[in-house]
Amino acid sequence: MLEDRLIGWRHRADVALARVLPDPDVSPRRLHAAMRHAVLLGGKRMRPLLVHASGALFGADEALLDAPAAAVELIHAYSLVHDDLPAMDDDALRRGQPTVHVAFDEATAILAGDALQSLAFAVLSEAPASDAVRVALLRSLAEAAGAAGMCGGQALDLDATGNGTTLDVAALERLHALKTGALIRAAVRMGALCGGASDAELAALDRYATALGLAFQVRDDILDVEGDSATLGKTAGKDAAQDKATFPALIGLEASKARLQQLATEMEAALAPFGHRADALAALGRMAIERQH
Repeated sequence: MLEDRLIGWRHRADVALARVLPDPDVSPRRLHAAMRHAVLLGGKRMRPLLVHASGALFGADEALLDAPAAAVELIHAYSLVHDDLPAMDDDALRRGQPTVHVAFDEATAILAGDALQSLAFAVLSEAPASDAVRVALLRSLAEAAGAAGMCGGQALDLDATGNGTTLDVAALERLHALKTGALIRAAVRMGALCGGASDAELAALDRYATALGLAFQVRDDILDVEGDSATLGKTAGKDAAQDKATFPALIGLEASKARLQQLATEMEAALAPFGHRADALAALGRMAIERQH
């Protein structure tokens, strides 16, 4: 069953992450404990699941997918550690647990994020793939994580905080295509690269991943309005309190929900050429749209 496959992939990702993270009983213990706190205390594991689902579409060996699945989640975890810092979003709750700078301290949180980022590339450099595939994986993740991707999107988000309604919808979509979408596109691409996907197949998957990344953020914005902290596992209502650029703030709640359905249609169209082989990717798209946290 598809649900069993997703559960299996998530468990596999958790095992891989626990294996590559440093031992908390080895010095520097506080740093190692903070790294594990950031990664192992829950999370949807959406990005590792996308690596596995995309790789499975092309029959990739799961053992080859373990490294990119772990690496992309390490990058995601590092970004959350830094995003929660007082200098950025200043949040005290993540995944229902104290954020790293609250559980430890700000300096340790900064170092933990830095260490998780470097660990991601170390893990990916040891993927049991050909040299060409390994370089392609490293390039995909590096581009998604840097100024042309996640970091660039975060910079745009910080610029817009406090005057969120000054952006138009096109600018907001570009912001999230970088901040959230780039890493999601990299996850899908890395799985496909491990399976030897063609350029045309990669282009179709990129269209799917682009729509998914934006849908994930639109749903996040809606949940910040309609959800509660206990369900979300993070502080609800902070977007409005900080006057952040969000879809509900710019176009309203109902229009945001309509945009979400448009993105669902775009994902379906992008996956249509793959037929039932893409059922796992389609299911992850639905999960992103229907999730409650």
